[in-house]
Amino acid sequence: MSVFAGRLKPVKFMPVEASTTAGTVDFMLKFIFAISAFFFVIIVGLSIYFVWRFHSGRAKRPEESHPHNLLLEIVWTVIPSILVVVIFYYGFKSYMDISTPPANAYEIQVTAQQWAWMFTYPNGYVDGELHVPVDRPVVLTMTSVDVLHAFFVPAFRAKKDVVPGRYTKVWFEATEPGTYDIMCAEYCGTSHSAMLSKVHVHEPGEYEKWLADASNFVAKLAPADAGKKLYETRGCAQCHSIDGSAHIGPTLKNLFGEQVALKSGEKVTVEENYIRESILDPAKKVVAGFDPVMPTYQGRLKDQEILALIEFLKSLSDKHKSEVLQSWDEGKESGEESEARDGGGEPAGSAGASVSEPAAHDAESGSGGAEPDGETRGDAPKEGAR
Repeated sequence: MSVFAGRLKPVKFMPVEASTTAGTVDFMLKFIFAISAFFFVIIVGLSIYFVWRFHSGRAKRPEESHPHNLLLEIVWTVIPSILVVVIFYYGFKSYMDISTPPANAYEIQVTAQQWAWMFTYPNGYVDGELHVPVDRPVVLTMTSVDVLHAFFVPAFRAKKDVVPGRYTKVWFEATEPGTYDIMCAEYCGTSHSAMLSKVHVHEPGEYEKWLADASNFVAKLAPADAGKKLYETRGCAQCHSIDGSAHIGPTLKNLFGEQVALKSGEKVTVEENYIRESILDPAKKVVAGFDPVMPTYQGRLKDQEILALIEFLKSLSDKHKSEVLQSWDEGKESGEESEARDGGGEPAGSAGASVSEPAAHDAESGSGGAEPDGETRGDAPKEGAR
């Protein structure tokens, strides 16, 4: 036994308990399971015994039925009744505790849509993953923009339906810092199994730092990078791929600058105004071959965030990149020609004339001076900033 003692690991039938209500839920489940298992063994055992005891080949003659047994009637009536009352009491008490959030609970808004979760924090920041502080009650006010979903965190034993056109609430108090799974527990369409997210439980004092830093990401990141983060966290990735493959919606790869056919038979060029219109009023101009299932982002995205998404789409377009590079080359050549003209008009041997010569560039650069004008104007903008 000592050989296997260190290798054997306890089998866990339940997820980790990471909230104040998880223990109560688990106790009820184990209690009901133990009662069910006990009576299962009793009933099945007696059935097997009776089959063996009263088999036609074993019993020589029919036995007389026993008369009414009052004690037996009382036992099998009173004991189940007591068990039902105990289960009802603890079940109802647990349900009320789980359904009634504390008055000082920290509130976060939750929006569900096929097939993503969006969490809106008190300062207006929206993220695709849930972040909460440890040892603090948190209440989620939830709604859906399309179909019925169900918010479920197994580690918290927290589950609640998310209904379109209504608000439902679920609360919990996380007890262990870490990262836990979020899933949808109500079938909501073809990609229901992909409607996943994470809940991050922060150490004391860390949550406030994270929220302050995350809320300012659009200002901190390059527009295309900020657009990519929005694409990943605001539900775009669930329907639009960036690798060229078709999904629920058209792929975003090489979409910017292209002309696409609409369901109405018209054609439209994918540029800034069309992208903005498609985000705010997605059912107005639907691309042919796709259904108008995208919800509107009117009031859910700021202008700065829409601009970041547009820059992200530009960064996915090979055609747009080549046009930017071509424009850059033309600007650089124009700048060099301008420098040559300016330099040619000055006396030979002056500093202005030496600018047109490569050797002079090196010398000037090595001295720590400013870059030539031609390079400044023709310098390629950073990724996403163009």
